[in-house]
Amino acid sequence: MSACKTVHGNNLSSAIANQCKFRAMIVPVAFGLVFVLGLVGNGLVLAVLGRAKPGRARSVTNVLVLNLSLADLSFLVLCVPFQATIYTLPEWVFGALLCKWVHYFVTVTMLVSVFTLGAMAVDRYLAVVRARRSQGVRNTRNAALGVAAIWGLSLLLAVPVPWHQALLTGVQQAPNRTFCWEQWADRTHKQVYKATVLVVGYLLPLCVTLCVRSLWSNPIPQENLTAKTVMLVVAAFLLSWLPHHIITMWVAFGNFPITDASFVFRIIAHCMVYGNSCINPIIYAFLSENFRKACQQVFTCKCFLPPPIEEKVVRIRMETFSTTHSITNA
Repeated sequence: MSACKTVHGNNLSSAIANQCKFRAMIVPVAFGLVFVLGLVGNGLVLAVLGRAKPGRARSVTNVLVLNLSLADLSFLVLCVPFQATIYTLPEWVFGALLCKWVHYFVTVTMLVSVFTLGAMAVDRYLAVVRARRSQGVRNTRNAALGVAAIWGLSLLLAVPVPWHQALLTGVQQAPNRTFCWEQWADRTHKQVYKATVLVVGYLLPLCVTLCVRSLWSNPIPQENLTAKTVMLVVAAFLLSWLPHHIITMWVAFGNFPITDASFVFRIIAHCMVYGNSCINPIIYAFLSENFRKACQQVFTCKCFLPPPIEEKVVRIRMETFSTTHSITNA
């Protein structure tokens, strides 16, 4: 329930009125920008990394990157448009099924993303530190099994969310409106679940990433851009979701206030969560010149180009986001 839907006494307080003006101007623009950038960016990642030639297996790293982009894209398409209406519409208008589904899939995609990032960190450790010993483990088949396990575990851990998400009507402050609200019969159960999600879906992967990074005896070599990219993506995710988890714990274990400052903080937290779904392609583009070249190749229309004297066969090496050029005479 948004702050604009909460009435204090007989009239809206000045704080609530300011919140309504703020959300009417800022929220649609911010969420719309994130939605468009996320669709374009993750679409590019899927297009670039999905161009593996028939018969050539994708690397473990790219299987995980594709899964991360798929989770981000699913979150943007299936969650963000509906979540944005919390700030732009006076009530929930999508019915009970979407009330449960949207909040369920928010949690699922969050868990898929954080588990995938943990797997990417471990994969980078094996590739950099245990390269020879891990050759039999780091293969596409095991990566696909890992992705399936990640989705299965995430779908299972998020089951309590739709179970406790329901339409709420007859609220004293707004008796004629319907809201999609979280309802728990026992607050202790709610606190236990929220704490579990925080530990399993945030703190544990954070600890795994930090432990894996500390096991590198030497700094990440300059040429290993993949390891740097993975660590930066993990850091961006953890920072983006930190305000969200702070608010979640505040609501579950304390009394979250309704003020101008808390409302702005909640808006910022949501924008950071949504923005994380579009930031990864930006990281890839800034860190990897070859990724940018690969993006250009995806959209190169050869029918408008004169026949080249030399044929450039470009192979995208999924392992390092680098591009190897081999030139043969026509």
